[in-house]
Amino acid sequence: MGSAKNKNSAARQARIEEMRRAERARERRNRILTVVAGVVVVTGLVVGGVVLVRSQSDDSDKAQSQSDKDPRKKTSGKFVTGEDGVKTWKGTLTSTHVETDVKYLMEPPVGGDHHRAWMNCDGDVYTKELKNENAVHSLEHGAVWVTYTSKASKADVEALAAKVEQTPYTLMSPDEKQKDPIMLSAWGHQRTVTSASDPNVGKFFETYVQGEQTPEKGAPCTGGLSE
Repeated sequence: MGSAKNKNSAARQARIEEMRRAERARERRNRILTVVAGVVVVTGLVVGGVVLVRSQSDDSDKAQSQSDKDPRKKTSGKFVTGEDGVKTWKGTLTSTHVETDVKYLMEPPVGGDHHRAWMNCDGDVYTKELKNENAVHSLEHGAVWVTYTSKASKADVEALAAKVEQTPYTLMSPDEKQKDPIMLSAWGHQRTVTSASDPNVGKFFETYVQGEQTPEKGAPCTGGLSE
């Protein structure tokens, strides 16, 4: 009799232990499933976020591309001369980066589409004519561009070069296509001066070197192209 009870007790203990093992196994499976599910959810969120960002970026790039190709988006307007002799461009000056030549409405240009590389304009004096597309980018950074023709006297050219070399955010180069011997240009503004000693040279520098007209104020005038 006692032997039968012991056997029954042992069988119950065995079943209980088996049930415990089964319960522990289920708990382990549940934990694993929970972890796996969490990983799947997080991965889905990450992938979804990346796809969304890329989609938004693509949409933004597409919109920018379409905007750049918009035939209505172009430089237009004309110069209006103020009482101080400074000509100010009244109208639209576009500023899209392009890889092609640009036909500007004025010479030297005071704005418009331009190359993504600017000419160094940290008091840089160039002895050869510059590509307008690069110099215009310098104007966008707030530089004043001094240009001259072969009709300008050697003394004036040397004096202007000395002033430019001492003035950050300026550059100087010859330009035989302009109508006057010495001209000063900034983004949207331009004037002719009679000589290096003309007081309007200093006034123009003071007003327009990193002046209020600057589209990208504080952008560098170094790290660009040099002659």
